[in-house]
Amino acid sequence: MNNNPRQLAFIILQEIYRKQTFADFSLDKYLRKNDLIDANRRLVTELVYGCVRRGRSLDAIIDELAKKKSHQQHPDLRIILHIGLYQLSYLEQIPESAAVDTTVELAKQNKFAKLAGFVNGLLREYIRRELTINLPENPVQKLGIAYSFPDWIIEYWIEQLGLTEAEKLCSWFNQSPSIDLRINPLKTSLEEVETAMKNTGISVSIISQLPQALRLTGAIGQIQKLPGYNEGWWSIQDSSAQLVTYLLNPQPGEIIIDACAAPGGKTTHIAELMGDNGKIFAIDKAASRLKKLEQNAERLQLKSISISTGDSRNLPKFINQADRVLLDVPCSGLGTLHRRADARWRQTLENIQELAKLQSELLETAAQWVKPGGILVYATCTIHPLENEAVIQEFLANNSEWEIEPQTVNFMVSPCTEGWIKVWPHREQMDGFFMVKLRCKIISPAENRE
Repeated sequence: MNNNPRQLAFIILQEIYRKQTFADFSLDKYLRKNDLIDANRRLVTELVYGCVRRGRSLDAIIDELAKKKSHQQHPDLRIILHIGLYQLSYLEQIPESAAVDTTVELAKQNKFAKLAGFVNGLLREYIRRELTINLPENPVQKLGIAYSFPDWIIEYWIEQLGLTEAEKLCSWFNQSPSIDLRINPLKTSLEEVETAMKNTGISVSIISQLPQALRLTGAIGQIQKLPGYNEGWWSIQDSSAQLVTYLLNPQPGEIIIDACAAPGGKTTHIAELMGDNGKIFAIDKAASRLKKLEQNAERLQLKSISISTGDSRNLPKFINQADRVLLDVPCSGLGTLHRRADARWRQTLENIQELAKLQSELLETAAQWVKPGGILVYATCTIHPLENEAVIQEFLANNSEWEIEPQTVNFMVSPCTEGWIKVWPHREQMDGFFMVKLRCKIISPAENRE
């Protein structure tokens, strides 16, 4: 057991970089193994996610300050410097002296005692110079280094939004994420949960136009210890993800298929909106991820969900069976970069092109499950057009019996002129998402092919 938050952050970052594990997976594993007080849990979380998120900016500072280049090459020493510089650069609540002293001690504890002077000198030089990184003139590289993103992502954002808005989006994605709750109306009310949270000292606010949503801010502690968790009063789900299910608009008594269901946030929301009256088939290829859905359905006491493992591209038994289908496809997650600290470094344009092919295959198959006149909602938590607009445009060009269903009810985010909804995080203050509602006009694609 390790109760030193900086040492624990160092160990977790070692695993992330050496084994290429996901940051959230490694963090959760070590937090479960080490019984930390809440303040230290928060510090470990902030250091791990912050150092991963800000890696390019921190590297630029080290490269500028380290006179002896050989001293900065060892990956473990670089992690230690990241931890120190992150505290100095981004954590105002930690005194500079504490950031320096604890980082020097971290170096000594991890076989870098001979370089303790180097670590101390580099950090104090950073403080003395109030360092501003010498950024290149090229706007892509300038934003990429300043906000710590790969150049290809910056290029895309500038192309889509222009330089000023691209910088706002960079800044937004580097914020620590808020936590949104979705209230279970079958068990409680928005007002009851809001009062319970406030009575325990948690800051909470209502999100307008989302009837089941509350946003928690500030120190929260362990999720499982919040009021109403065990009673099934609420689920954690970002506002954007809640919008998707409202767009689907499931009705009591209908047959609904959630084609890529795990971990089940939208599946359980469908059940709540239907009053748990109807039949929901929740499908996912990964059996391990469906366990989370099963646990949440049990905690929320929902009975209308039937869970099955399978590849949605090869399930002919569902042809013409569903009143509505939700297809929230696997994607790059580029709309959730503030939550997934390492996603910006894991994704590439080549990955996105491969994902777009899979998304198109899933859409072609899931469309066959919809009854004539039925609805299909396609959604992603990415904001890249190859995974969104391009997929839908290709599908509509190849399937004349399908059309975009106009959104006529009051909705939190206005549709684009083409009819789909694209949530830009810095504009709407929620995760980036794409969603579109499609209707089968006359006959199902399966019947049309016969």
